[in-house]
Amino acid sequence: MFDQLTGNERVKQLLRRMLGSGRVPGALLFTGEDGVGKKLFALEIAKALNCRAPQGAEACGKCPTCVRMSRFNFPQSEDSDDWKKIIWTDHGDVGMVVAPKRLLLVDQMRDIEREANFRPFEGKARVFLVDDADKLNDQSANALLKTLEEPPPTSHIILISSRPAMLLPTIRSRCQAIRFSPLTTAEIEQHLLKNKLATPAEARPRARAGNGSIGRALTGDLESFKERRDAMLQVLTALAITGDHSRLLRLAEEMNEAKHKDEYEFGLELLETLIRDALMLSFGVGSGQVINEDVLPQLQKISERIDSRSATSWISQIEELREQLVVNINRKPATDALFLSMAQS
Repeated sequence: MFDQLTGNERVKQLLRRMLGSGRVPGALLFTGEDGVGKKLFALEIAKALNCRAPQGAEACGKCPTCVRMSRFNFPQSEDSDDWKKIIWTDHGDVGMVVAPKRLLLVDQMRDIEREANFRPFEGKARVFLVDDADKLNDQSANALLKTLEEPPPTSHIILISSRPAMLLPTIRSRCQAIRFSPLTTAEIEQHLLKNKLATPAEARPRARAGNGSIGRALTGDLESFKERRDAMLQVLTALAITGDHSRLLRLAEEMNEAKHKDEYEFGLELLETLIRDALMLSFGVGSGQVINEDVLPQLQKISERIDSRSATSWISQIEELREQLVVNINRKPATDALFLSMAQS
């Protein structure tokens, strides 16, 4: 049941309407940051379509069918060949493909095409999840297109991606896109406490370090998070308040130091989140709705100097750089160019 999932109430309402009307599209694209529950929502749709004891339009979550759909039979080895097939759940109508290495393969998409044309074995619908769909290259994307164009009435394909702009336009145009928002600090904290994933003392700091993602809240290093966020807060202060270009270039240089190599993209994510928080505050949104509530005084000052045109332009420019990272660009000049361009927006 969707009530068991954390956050994204708007998405829950939309999916309930789809299920209630019996009009779940054959091709869906779930987008949003990593760790916000996109796969769990996709699996909940699979359960709702096949549940033996549905609660209205939703799955009961308790019947044998629902239980079996929760168990994926992942390969036990790290051999990439073992990951090239559809990974089925204990239920024969629900499966998922993941990238064996860097890319999703043509053969995986052909497997989906073949399996999608079979009638359900024991349920009412077959559901296929394509995880990290942005790892489709031109060849594998084209192999998937035919299935997306004419999905069999009893089959549904759900693409999951944190970088939807990396998908071919022909793929995006054939899917109904559903955007998942970052979770609030309060939502993540509640999830950690409810599921006993953190002690009461560490739940709040971990929720903040999650930066909108439960997955990151569970795995992130709190001190590293605070250090990176402080640096990005300085970037935003230089952009919105001081206009100090030399400071921006020094921060860009620090961001590209070897010790921060593995945190580079996370830094960009943090900067985006801080911009969104400041923009929301400028619109008069309550402090409880921002992710970085613990640095509210700094964000309030920035929100007084920020305008929606500049903020949306900044986010777009950051996203463009993040998309370019997959081709191993030279990060130092790219970061310099980004910050100076943002300063002029």
